[in-house]
Amino acid sequence: MQSGWVEIFFLAMLAGFIGLRLYHVLGRRTGHEKPVADPFRPSRADVTPSREALRAEPEPVTSLDIPADVPAEVRRGLEAIHGVDRQFSFHHFLTGAHGAYTMVLESFWRGDLDPLKDIVSDEILMNFRAAVEQRRLADERLDNRLLRVARAQIVAASLNGMMAEITVRFDAEILSVTRDAEGRLIAGNADQPVETHDLWTFSRHSGSADPSWLLIATDEEA
Repeated sequence: MQSGWVEIFFLAMLAGFIGLRLYHVLGRRTGHEKPVADPFRPSRADVTPSREALRAEPEPVTSLDIPADVPAEVRRGLEAIHGVDRQFSFHHFLTGAHGAYTMVLESFWRGDLDPLKDIVSDEILMNFRAAVEQRRLADERLDNRLLRVARAQIVAASLNGMMAEITVRFDAEILSVTRDAEGRLIAGNADQPVETHDLWTFSRHSGSADPSWLLIATDEEA
């Protein structure tokens, strides 16, 4: 993961629903914190940025390089976002989303939520904590491991007023293992990875001086 991440985003779904979804999607699948640069925008790797420098706007992206296989409807949404946010870059956004996916999953599985305090909403952090506490009370731990993200694909993009929303589908392979307090396997298979297909939606006010994106929804594709 690149040395530079400034607040990335995170998860807002209906409180009662998401608590259950997070435990299922992130936890039950048969499936020093320092300031870091915004992964969704171009950055200069030849400097060690201060927090103020990290928050500074990068040079505008004058053109939007969208792969030819992106559907027309998604392309129109991305072009609309770029029209009001000239720093938006398709490739930097997708790279940042990929890194965020890995970071959130691994932090949640470890039960170490401190790295997420500045990148998830208070409500979502509360739901994460509830799920981690549920595992603790059950004397369970996760030995999940993200083997690879086979594909990260933008499947939807829109601009509603100044609010930009982008949905990314992550196709991944995960080793999903749940153990009890003595280390005995109680769910999953340590030798058999499972395929997962997650849909994460990110949102940002395009007129905001804050370049951070917020993950506002997460789902599992059937």
